[in-house]
Amino acid sequence: MPKEEVRIDKWLWATRIFKTRTIASDACKKGRVTINGVNVKPSHCIKIGTIVDVKKPPITYSFEVIGLVENRVGAKLVPNYLKNVTSPSQYELLEMVKISGFVNRQKGLGRPTKKEGRELAQFTETAFFGFDDDDDFDDELDDDNY
Repeated sequence: MPKEEVRIDKWLWATRIFKTRTIASDACKKGRVTINGVNVKPSHCIKIGTIVDVKKPPITYSFEVIGLVENRVGAKLVPNYLKNVTSPSQYELLEMVKISGFVNRQKGLGRPTKKEGRELAQFTETAFFGFDDDDDFDDELDDDNY
């Protein structure tokens, strides 16, 4: 007898949306999985016809449940259990992010750019020694007749 309901975390893992069930559960707990705009717990049961929204930054994927499954299935069988109904605008957003690269990176996050690295190196050299390269520190030592 086929099941009428399946836990959302099991279904997300079984249909290969998430790599492990733990990651699927954590996504539910963090509010990245919604049904009709409402965050769901990992134990929430879904039925056929439910639309599940999954936030995987930078976009939100939408899937329609067309089959229930609790055990992980092969990649070729995934279309038997879900239908991707993600809006084209979300995919356009993904392309924009790929094209822009790190241009919109927030300050302080990720690796520094070459320019930031040069500025940091210049700042640490002058701050550590307390003088610039053009100061004649060696000449001052010679004048003191040590």
